[in-house]
Amino acid sequence: MSQPNSSASHTGLVTISVMLATIMQALDTTIANVALPHMQGSVGATQDQISWVLTSYIVAAAICMPLTGFLTARFGRKRIFLIAVTGFTLASMLCGAAQSLNQIVLFRLLQGVFGASLVPLSQSVLLDTYPKEQHAKAMALWGMGVMVGPILGPSLGGWLTEYYNWRWVFYINIPFGLLAWFGLNRFVAETPKSNQLKFDWLGFLLLTIAIGSLQLMLDRGELLNWFSSPEIMTEAVISALAFYLFIVHITTSQAPFLEPGLFKDKNFAAGLLLIFVIGIVLLATMALLPPMMQHLMGYPVLDVGLILAPRGFGTMFAMMLVGRLSGKFDPRYKILFGLILTSFSLWQVSTFTQDTAASDIILNGIIQGIGLGFAFVPLSAISFSTLAPQYRNHGTALFSLVRNIGSSIGISIVMAYLAQHTQMNHAAFAGFIEQDNVALKQAVDAGLYDLDSAASLLTLNNQINQQASLLAYLQDFKLMMWITLCAIPLLVLLKNPLKKPA
Repeated sequence: MSQPNSSASHTGLVTISVMLATIMQALDTTIANVALPHMQGSVGATQDQISWVLTSYIVAAAICMPLTGFLTARFGRKRIFLIAVTGFTLASMLCGAAQSLNQIVLFRLLQGVFGASLVPLSQSVLLDTYPKEQHAKAMALWGMGVMVGPILGPSLGGWLTEYYNWRWVFYINIPFGLLAWFGLNRFVAETPKSNQLKFDWLGFLLLTIAIGSLQLMLDRGELLNWFSSPEIMTEAVISALAFYLFIVHITTSQAPFLEPGLFKDKNFAAGLLLIFVIGIVLLATMALLPPMMQHLMGYPVLDVGLILAPRGFGTMFAMMLVGRLSGKFDPRYKILFGLILTSFSLWQVSTFTQDTAASDIILNGIIQGIGLGFAFVPLSAISFSTLAPQYRNHGTALFSLVRNIGSSIGISIVMAYLAQHTQMNHAAFAGFIEQDNVALKQAVDAGLYDLDSAASLLTLNNQINQQASLLAYLQDFKLMMWITLCAIPLLVLLKNPLKKPA
């Protein structure tokens, strides 16, 4: 049964309201990162403790996101959307007013609980508001908030923290939340409710344990040296076992928490695989570039935000262009172009040096932004092009969940790879520091080093550390380039929705 068209006569106002909710949630995935050191001093927390400000939000959002489909079917999409916006806005206010670490972690948990459904509900409303032939345009508008939010978050967070206070990275959600609530309440139509729908507690519990354990493993893995830690091993085993039991449950239960029919749609199933890869690249790049620019290239934190911001504008430009091209080209070719462009931009970063100019970084960011925009929008549209309308709320929640899990796994992979290769590179470079090394002899003769001085040896070791770290960053970007290229063969699994059946 098809969902009702959400106030088609107010399409523009529905879009604005939905976009405000999307941007509000998307910004929060990264805006608090740069404010963590200021929060740490304000609430008297250790480095390990303050990381729970991020972890609590991520884990709560990941666990609650799959609930979106059931809640909207049981209570109505508009009602759940309004409750989510209200709860997220109030939780943001409480985060900004928090006076202790316990308070801010608790309120971030609430933010994650209420924010979990904002992005999938936004996508679902837009898909129902626009006719099928305009779905690519709708996904372009939705994608701007989803992808530009995390990119601009660090810049905005850094500016607010520098010139105002860390509390404003949360207070800024208040005007977004108020405007989104009034727009949704006035212009979005309610969907039918099913009062007889029963909740699958076992399925939800298994999925909660699986996702929660996976997120804890990914967030704490680097800190605890991954699988050498009993905690990480335990979380990995629990997550894998719970995922297995969940799959068994949904394929054998009469009323499962997640409908297996979702995965029978080939475009949707293939879309999940591809969005997982895009999730890896989207946030992993933003996790690597800022520290690389600050610690190895000498850029101040505010300059880093300004230099990286054009990446978001590249994404916006691509999404607007893709929206205009919808229906004119096979969307798979647009995704292919986007993946190739993204891979090229990652290769470019792998050739950077400590002296790379800001203009080159900006140009590279724009290219990568355009590539991600070209890949993300057509993929979002084609993934839902053949999915039955009754699966849409479940599908959008799962689509966002897989993208977020991809981002979490991607960040964990690149950070572990960075630490491992920094040590390997340091050992390799140090092996060249021998008495008969010609370059070293020339440096000693020129008075740059005194091998009998502890201070001079320390300086030499610091320079080796810098070069080892820089090479590890470049190797990370090369790894992401290969991951992106490996996603290209998955395009053959997608069917062109524009092609008429014979």
